[in-house]
Amino acid sequence: MEKGSHSSSTTLARTKSDQLVETLAAAFKSPRQSDQQTPPGTSESGGTLSRKSSKRVMMGASPRRSSGENNNTYIRKSRSAQMKLDLEELSSGAALSRASSASLGLSFSFTGFTVPPDEIADSKPFSDDDIPEDVEARTCKMKFQTEPTLPIYLKFTDVTYKVIIKGMTSCEERDILNGITGAVNPGEVLALMGPSGSGKTTLLNLLGGRLIQSTVSGSITYNDQPYSKFLKSRIGFVTQDDVLFPHLTVKETLTYAARLRLPKVLTRQQKEKRAVDVIYELGLERCQDTMIGGSFVRGVSGGERKRVCIGNEIIINPSLLFLDEPTSGLDSTTALRTIQTLQDIAEVGKTVITTIHQPSSRLFHKFDKLILLGKGSLLYFGKASEAIFYFSSIGCSPLIAMNPAEFLLDLANGNLTDISVPSELEDKVQMENSETETGNGKPPPAVVHEYLVEAYESRVADTEKKKLLAPLPLDEELKSKVSSSKRQWGASWWQQYCILFCRGIKERKHDYFSWLRITQVLSTAIILGLLWWQSDSKTIRGRQDQAGLLFFIAVFWGFFPVFTAIFTFPQERAMLGKERAADMYRLSAYFLARTTSDLPLDLILPVLFLLVVYFMAGLRLSASHFFLSMLTVFLCIVAAQGLGLAIGATLMDLKRATTLASVTVMTFMLAGGYFVKKVPVFISWIRYMSFNYHTYKLLLKVQYQDIMPTVNGIKTDSGLKEVGALVAMIFGYRFLAYLSLRKMQLHC
Repeated sequence: MEKGSHSSSTTLARTKSDQLVETLAAAFKSPRQSDQQTPPGTSESGGTLSRKSSKRVMMGASPRRSSGENNNTYIRKSRSAQMKLDLEELSSGAALSRASSASLGLSFSFTGFTVPPDEIADSKPFSDDDIPEDVEARTCKMKFQTEPTLPIYLKFTDVTYKVIIKGMTSCEERDILNGITGAVNPGEVLALMGPSGSGKTTLLNLLGGRLIQSTVSGSITYNDQPYSKFLKSRIGFVTQDDVLFPHLTVKETLTYAARLRLPKVLTRQQKEKRAVDVIYELGLERCQDTMIGGSFVRGVSGGERKRVCIGNEIIINPSLLFLDEPTSGLDSTTALRTIQTLQDIAEVGKTVITTIHQPSSRLFHKFDKLILLGKGSLLYFGKASEAIFYFSSIGCSPLIAMNPAEFLLDLANGNLTDISVPSELEDKVQMENSETETGNGKPPPAVVHEYLVEAYESRVADTEKKKLLAPLPLDEELKSKVSSSKRQWGASWWQQYCILFCRGIKERKHDYFSWLRITQVLSTAIILGLLWWQSDSKTIRGRQDQAGLLFFIAVFWGFFPVFTAIFTFPQERAMLGKERAADMYRLSAYFLARTTSDLPLDLILPVLFLLVVYFMAGLRLSASHFFLSMLTVFLCIVAAQGLGLAIGATLMDLKRATTLASVTVMTFMLAGGYFVKKVPVFISWIRYMSFNYHTYKLLLKVQYQDIMPTVNGIKTDSGLKEVGALVAMIFGYRFLAYLSLRKMQLHC
């Protein structure tokens, strides 16, 4: 009765949605709340319940405490969405309006405008079980990034980098970086800004240990220690290009990364659980079973692909995280979410360094520290929030309201449009020849750049360098860990091989069993079967026809695998370089897994091919002869594949590799023993290097060994020499390919 009287006295002051929310909150009120004297429809002062208060009551009534589990589905969905929204936008000051929206949306759910639970589940970003929440504190903590990590303080002083450009007659040295100094500590996000060609990516690669050359000078220390191989397991590096396997799903990509990179002490189940945690932490649960996609494969969106790349690196709980243009190609909202993710990662004690080209104003204020580069020189280093004040102190102030990032990039480019000209610079320009002035009376970019560099060196540089000279107050144990030269592999050699083998089959099965490839092989087999339909091996003419068929089989299955294997390493060069730089696996494990994972796929189509050709052409109908012919074709395929791998790994250029393979295969075919029976002595050695020649001889011996002593001048003996030659080619060509990869020094 008390509740009814109070409700009737305040009916005019309430909306229909508020009454529904109050009724719902009262229905699911916990026993502890029912003991309170304040009715659910009133505040402590006796007034009506506002929308924001309604939302608190709604959230206080936990669905897990209620007995009607099926009746509160909509509450759980709305509360999860509201919690997610509150966490992302609390700083924007729109909490009250969002609370009203949540109350209004909840009212719609119970007044006929309902959405099916399945659709809500599909559209929600998180469920209650997915978000580890503290309702009273209204906070959401990360699940995996709160683990202890080794804090790393990165300092770099007077970093200089030069490249040597070799011409036809001379060599030229070009300066890319000129004395860059800075530092970043755990818990901070350092942004590297500057126009294109200013050296941002080069500096990022140097700090991440990706460029270690004699042309680098200066000091780069990690906890006051130089770079060591141990740091590879502590550094996450997200490249500008999204280097991912297109046919793997999001979950498979992160799971394989977890199994390869996480420490050996974790079990496989623990590693896979870590991958799932990363998926939910980055909001990828809706697309976790979707393929990554690529140029010819439809997959996830650009923002989701970028988050997968970040997940590949943060899955190891890195101490240092480097990102090269993480927001390139993304819309402003997705870019803001990405930078917010980086800020969350830094807040739990990690050091984050990212290059960024032209961020929005909201993105710019997310950074803790800023380095502004111009033509390889340092124009500013310090807090991002103080950059505008620094440039104003040297006479460069924006004349109109503009994005701070645009203002800084204009300065880095030497463009003073809508920017005040310093008095020192004005006097200098007026004293010089009028030719140095541009049409609008502004100083030229070269003069502006020189002024900014001199201003920083005279006002700030010495002070910052003195700060960096002070030793860090760290324990010797932390310093000794960083200086360790011992690598930390996430899996044993055999585990690496098994993981890469399974990954290789999953990635390439789509290409191997494409309708185009199957149609090509089967149509060729049917045409051959029709042309050699039930050929007669008892006559000389019939045996000559069958010899031509056997030679074509040797040529076809020597030509086909070569041009398939050529693309193997050139296409995966970027992925191999990226993963080897992170010490994900040993090169030997990758090479063996990559070459053997192709075999089960490569040997399926030849079986279908021979099943069609062998019986249509009327070759010897005997199980032993059929399987020996099959084994001979298998040896030819594996040997030809080895040649393709060696050519591709040696040249790493598809055009040159294709040209060389065409000439080689044509030479081997001509010297195969069918077109020319008597080859001159000075060039006869080529036929012994030809897998077509040895395969052709073996096929003849399998068909006619116990029928006639010679066929087309070839003796039908045991064929052990030919088998030995093909086996030697199988291992020899592959060993050459491995040496070529090792010679490339892909961060081995």
